Formats: sequence, C-alpha cells, structure tokens
Amino acid sequence: MIKAIELYLVTNNNGLEAVEFYKDVFAAELVSCTTFGQAIPNTPKEKENLVLNANLNINGIRLQISDNGSEHVYTQGTNMTACIQVDNIETATELYKKLSVNAQRIDLELQETPWSPAYAIVVDKFGMTWQVNTDIPGFVSENVNF
Repeated sequence: MIKAIELYLVTNNNGLEAVEFYKDVFAAELVSCTTFGQAIPNTPKEKENLVLNANLNINGIRLQISDNGSEHVYTQGTNMTACIQVDNIETATELYKKLSVNAQRIDLELQETPWSPAYAIVVDKFGMTWQVNTDIPGFVSENVNF
C-alpha cells in the first residue's frame, strides 16, 4: 500500500548545513540524520560526513534530505524528487515496473539498501524523477555494499 508521496531534497554535498537550515525555517523536528560514514563501513574519508538520509518532521509532513555524493554530477533543478513511501516489497515492485515502462532512465534499479528492503530511482517517460522506498519500521540491512 502507498503510505505517502513526499518531497526529497538532494543537496550539493552540504546536507548537514541544509538539515539545520530547514529545521530552523520550518520549526521542524529532526527525526534522524545518518551520514555515509555512520551507515556504511569503509566509507572513503571524503564521504564520511555526507548525509545519506535525514528525516525532518514538519507538523506530520516528512521532508527528506541527502547529499549528492561524489559519483553523481549535481544539477540544480533536478535536485527535488517525489519519494513514494510504500509498506511492502510487492507494492514497491509493482510501482517500479509500471514507472519503468518507457522510462527516460533508471538511476537505481529496485534493490535492497541500508535503509530499505526495496528502493529504486526512476525517471519516468515524462521526465519526473520518482524514488520508490519500502519504509518498514525497524528494517536494518545486512547488505551494506550500497
């Protein structure tokens, strides 16, 4: 089942600063903030303090933030996406398959990540970037080779 469609911001490797900025702007509660170094063993030194995922609560609305990382070119204007939160792998798989039909690109095929058992990034046929995230409370991946 789809739980929510939320805004996801990708920063130009200044995510920790952005988290503090948006926390202040929206009087938001910081629910979580995880860096690459905290989540992924053997993270290169230059990525240790980059934000893998931050979650702000704005009166019940979730705003997520992450850093772009060094392996992707940062393009302003494409740094906001819609993140579809689902509660099971089957729904994630179904949405991924449908969004992938005639997609302009698949930025990340549906796969397990440190935070989700089924996560993908698809640029659909209309050029909209969608993240599909299976949000299961308490999920912790044993596959940390993301």
